[in-house]
Amino acid sequence: MAEESRASGGLFDSLKTLSISLVGIVHTRLELLSTDIAEEREHLVTLLVVVLLALFCLGVGVVLLAMLIVVAFWDSHRLLALGGVTGAFLIASAGLAWLALHKTRTRPRLFAASLAELSKDRQHLGSGS
Repeated sequence: MAEESRASGGLFDSLKTLSISLVGIVHTRLELLSTDIAEEREHLVTLLVVVLLALFCLGVGVVLLAMLIVVAFWDSHRLLALGGVTGAFLIASAGLAWLALHKTRTRPRLFAASLAELSKDRQHLGSGS
């Protein structure tokens, strides 16, 4: 009888240790996921601010350059100047749209570090049983 209670106590102790380990693993992975989310949010906010400032400066510069080109050729080749500036804008917008699409498709996977750690955990738990 004493042997059965010792064996069941050992089983309960093992289950308790296992549950503590699993809770620790889940806790660590949630902290990692939280860190990934915070880093991604900070990265996106910084990127958004920089992109908006760059677009503003680019927009002002491009409008001023277009006005300069049209005014410079107003007397001799005004239609050619307007057509050239328009064509340049259209080519630039197509190139930038392609670049944005390329960047979107080649972006690293979100939560890659968290998913890799969870995969390692699953492999360790799978090989242990």
